[in-house]
Amino acid sequence: MDTDKAARPQPLIDRPGEAEEPPSGPVGNARPSDAADTPAAAPALPDVAEPAGDEAAAPPKPRVIVMHASVGSGHRSAAMAVAQAFELLRDEAAAARAGAGEAADGAPRPHAPQGALAGVPVPEDLEVEVVDILDWGRIVFDGDHAASLFTGATRPIYDLTWRFTLTGRLLWAGGTAWSRIMYPAFTEHVRKVRPLAIVCTHITAANVAVGARMLSGLEFPIVCVPTDYETEGLWPHRYTDLFCVANESMAETLRPRRVPEEGIRITGIPTREDFRRTYDQRETRERLGLPQDKTVVLALAGAQLPRPYVHFRDALDKLLPYLHALSDMHFVIVAGNDADYARHLRQECADLGLANVSVLDYVEGMAALMAASDVVICKSGGLVVTECLCAQVPMVLLGRAYGQEKVNVRMLTSLGAAMHVTTSRELLDALRHIEKNPESIRSMLINGSFLRHPDAARDVARATLELAAHPKGPDDPQRRKHFLRFYWGGKPAHTR
Repeated sequence: MDTDKAARPQPLIDRPGEAEEPPSGPVGNARPSDAADTPAAAPALPDVAEPAGDEAAAPPKPRVIVMHASVGSGHRSAAMAVAQAFELLRDEAAAARAGAGEAADGAPRPHAPQGALAGVPVPEDLEVEVVDILDWGRIVFDGDHAASLFTGATRPIYDLTWRFTLTGRLLWAGGTAWSRIMYPAFTEHVRKVRPLAIVCTHITAANVAVGARMLSGLEFPIVCVPTDYETEGLWPHRYTDLFCVANESMAETLRPRRVPEEGIRITGIPTREDFRRTYDQRETRERLGLPQDKTVVLALAGAQLPRPYVHFRDALDKLLPYLHALSDMHFVIVAGNDADYARHLRQECADLGLANVSVLDYVEGMAALMAASDVVICKSGGLVVTECLCAQVPMVLLGRAYGQEKVNVRMLTSLGAAMHVTTSRELLDALRHIEKNPESIRSMLINGSFLRHPDAARDVARATLELAAHPKGPDDPQRRKHFLRFYWGGKPAHTR
């Protein structure tokens, strides 16, 4: 699981019950009808006026589907970042065409500005659709609740199955079984909209996309974007056109799994456009009422899923009585949309007489707040640590880590890009060390630049459009239909 959903701006609502109507905007959200009350209910597809005459044969507009699964918030955040990147590329290409004008024969003039879009075909009428695949199942279940099952006593089992034995060499290639059983509605949606490409930020979404392509017989690339710093064995390796991964270590895991070199691209993990920007630290601190002459420590404690944050918040609560002694630091604790927790924090700070603590609720400009901070205390989810890297702020990772989060911790600490603590006492020692040795922050920042890819979302979008411009033939091995397919890979590079 990844960074707290409540502590992040959410430009679109894509799950039933979160809003009466989705906000208007260029990014669409396909989802089942909220009125569907039977397991087999199919999604309500967008209303399209029936064409007449020659228009009946007109193909649908070019559309890219970006798929995630609402298991934690990181997969959705990455999907929204990629969707935003597609729209920005489309709008920038349109602006370039408008600025250059066209010759009388319709061809671009030689001086047409190309820039970063050179060689990347971007349809001017490109549509972008964001899909939570869990909303399309015959049985709709709560992914966040399912994720909570791996935060208690069962977490070691999750670690065992994530990248040991079965996910080390016995690999899942893809097939139609899962799509036939659980997601026929999505397959029908694919048949109707005929997507230009599908980008997936979660394993379930990727496997459903592969099944839909096999069953529909349509040609479009499938791009997989893992949102942590390792790749699980349940991704559909043999039927994925491209893996966009965070670093070379992930590529070394894919190669023994028979993913060809041309099927791997190191892009980084996608983050929103605001994490590419530069912020004035002094101005941001002034706007938020934060001191200019102290080390600002940001603690991300807001939680859509309270259970994974129980130990995190408990450690912060135990730390509070000691914060008055850290006089050179000012602490900013983000409680997100959890009003009860924010009220609890404010009361505790008042009772303890803490003047060096600010408690914030929901934060719109998280990228700016991170950039205004000197260090962040956070969990080890793939998206939150990536956002910290892009915002160029060092991290103290708090809490035990299992599965993909253990990989994230190992990756960051081995490079010296973060510190890891599991208890409140360890956290206090780390903060005391930082207060006495402020140069350690600078060291983590320099080391973290090794993993920093602020352009990841745009790079994923460009790579997808490049693939869509060169479709594969029907006889390509990746286009063969299978009900189920497993295969035995080579010796894993990093699995234990």
